[in-house]
Amino acid sequence: MRLAFAAAVAAGSFGAQAQIAKNVVGKSPWGAADEIGALNMMTDASRLGILTRAVAGKVYDLGVDLFVGMPTCCGPFGDPPYQIWMTHAPARTSAQGMSYSGDGLSMYSHVGTHIDTLNHFGLNGRIWNEVRADEALGVRGWTKSGADKYPPIIARGVLIDVARAKGLERLPASYAITPADLQEALEKQRTKLAPGDVVLLRTGLMTLWPDASKYRLIDQAGLSLEAAQWLIDGQKAMLIGADNFGVESFPSKDRSNFAPLHTYLLAEKGVSLLEVVWLEDLARDQVYEFLFIASPLKLRGATASPLRPLAIPIRGGS
Repeated sequence: MRLAFAAAVAAGSFGAQAQIAKNVVGKSPWGAADEIGALNMMTDASRLGILTRAVAGKVYDLGVDLFVGMPTCCGPFGDPPYQIWMTHAPARTSAQGMSYSGDGLSMYSHVGTHIDTLNHFGLNGRIWNEVRADEALGVRGWTKSGADKYPPIIARGVLIDVARAKGLERLPASYAITPADLQEALEKQRTKLAPGDVVLLRTGLMTLWPDASKYRLIDQAGLSLEAAQWLIDGQKAMLIGADNFGVESFPSKDRSNFAPLHTYLLAEKGVSLLEVVWLEDLARDQVYEFLFIASPLKLRGATASPLRPLAIPIRGGS
C-alpha cells in the first residue's frame, strides 16, 4: 500500500490541477462590502441550531502549544519564529510583599494553530472580492478582509480522518488527497457533509509534532486542488482546515504557483483556511461530528490570527 501511495504521489500531473483554478479573484455573492467570504454562510439560526445539538460536556482542544523552538512553516521565507521573554520578573518585592511578572511576545501571525484570512493570498494585484492592493494595503496591513473583520465561528465541524481510512499512521510525504480519498474516509466513518460545515482533514502529520526536523512544510501531505473543489463546489463547505502547515500538499505540482490551493480557496472562492490543527484526540475517540467554536483575535488588518479551536460532540446526522 505504501508503494502504491508513493507511485500516486510521483504520478501527479500539473495539467490536471491547472484546469481547476481560473487564476482570477472571485467577486463575492454577498456584495461589494463583503470581507469574510464563505463565513457569511453562518447565521444566528445556524449557530443556535448547532449549539442545541451538543450532547456531552467533554471539550476537545484543537490548538497546539506555542513555545520557543516550535515547528514553523516559514522561516525559509524570512518570517520570524515564536519568541517570548520576561519584561518584568519578580526579582524584588515591595515593602508590602507585592511582586509582579510580565512578558512580551514576538511571532509571525501564521505560527501555531491559526486561521488564514482572505487577504493572505491574491492574484494579479487583487485579493478576494476584487479588492486592489494599491487601494487597500498599507505599511500597517490591509484595510480589507483582516482578522479584525472575522466573526466568532460557531458551526458544525466534521473530521475526515484520511490517514485512518488508509490504515496508516500518517500519509506519505507530499501525498495529495483526492476526492476519492475523502469519499472513502467519509463512507468508512459513516459521516455525511452538509453545506456550511467546517471540514477538518487528518493526514496524521501531528504524530510527528513537535519535532521540527520532521514536521515541516517542504514535503507535507495535504489536500489536492481537485479535492478542494469537491469540498467547496460540491459539498459547500464553509471552512477547511488540516493538521499540517498549509492544508494543501507540498511541494506544489504547479510550477507557476507554489501554493495553488491557497490562491484557489482564499482569492478565488473566499474560503478561509485553518492550519496546524490538533486532531489526534478527536481521531483517537473517533469523534467525527462536533460543535466547532473558534474566534480569531481582532488583529487589525492581519493576514492571520492565532486560534484555540474547541470541539464538542453532537448528536449525529447532517
